[in-house]
Amino acid sequence: MENRSHALMAGFFTIALLVLSTVFALWLGKDKIKRTPYEIATKLSVAGLNVQAAVRYKGIKVGNVSSINFDPAVQGQILLEIDVVSDTPVTPDTYATLAYQGVTGIAYVQLDEDNVHAPHGALIAANGDAPVRIPLRPGMLQNLEERGMAILKQTEELTARINTLLDPDHQKAVTSAIENIGKAAAAWQMVPDRLSPTLDKLPALAEQTQSTLAAVKALSGDASKLSNNLNQFATSMQAADGPLAKLNNSVEQISTSVSQDTLPKINAVTSDARSSLRAINRTTDALNERPQSLLFGNPAIPPGPGESGFAPSR
Repeated sequence: MENRSHALMAGFFTIALLVLSTVFALWLGKDKIKRTPYEIATKLSVAGLNVQAAVRYKGIKVGNVSSINFDPAVQGQILLEIDVVSDTPVTPDTYATLAYQGVTGIAYVQLDEDNVHAPHGALIAANGDAPVRIPLRPGMLQNLEERGMAILKQTEELTARINTLLDPDHQKAVTSAIENIGKAAAAWQMVPDRLSPTLDKLPALAEQTQSTLAAVKALSGDASKLSNNLNQFATSMQAADGPLAKLNNSVEQISTSVSQDTLPKINAVTSDARSSLRAINRTTDALNERPQSLLFGNPAIPPGPGESGFAPSR
């Protein structure tokens, strides 16, 4: 009986030691760091990302991925829940990307900001509400994949165009163009030979040009002298005592003499001529009426009233 009691005591002690060890281990392994939950919603591929994957802020580990689920409200959308240390400076400019560790291909969430100098406050999820969502942008590999697809598409288009260019009909056109270029090159080689006589004449032409320029220069000098002479002649003609002034004075004197002397005399002669014409006209009329007066003279004019010999008519 005594041996059994010792064995029972030893068993209880062992069980109690195991329980205490477990409780102590749990107490030591308890995470006392305060964390803030955030949520990432994306339709991009999250290949290589697992639960408990690291979350890094500018390369520093600040948390882990707590769950990866499909969004029941949006078809094809993935929800990533992450727990981040509360003092992490997550702002409205913060965004997430998927990065990969070395050659292992293990993905993790990388947090970064567009503008680190903007004075924004931290995003803090309210208790009882849904966690704040951080946008997920395409990572480097995804950008490379998209650009690679674009490059492949352009390569396919370029290949198709090259195949079209290598079509037999197009080959004939290219061959014809090359032949025409060869003919043009051969013709161009003959140009210097044809230009040689003209180039040989250039020195003589340059000398003739120089002599022509000299003649033109001399002609310009003579023209300048002639222009000066003409200016002097015009100045002398327009002077106050010049020929034009004298001519104007003479014309004025002639005009004055004509208006004062000649015209009155002409008017007097004209008046006399008119009187003579009237007398001639009267004589002509008298001859027409009494032609005999040319032989016998004009009849005597009978006396008028009050004159001697006047007899009143009965």
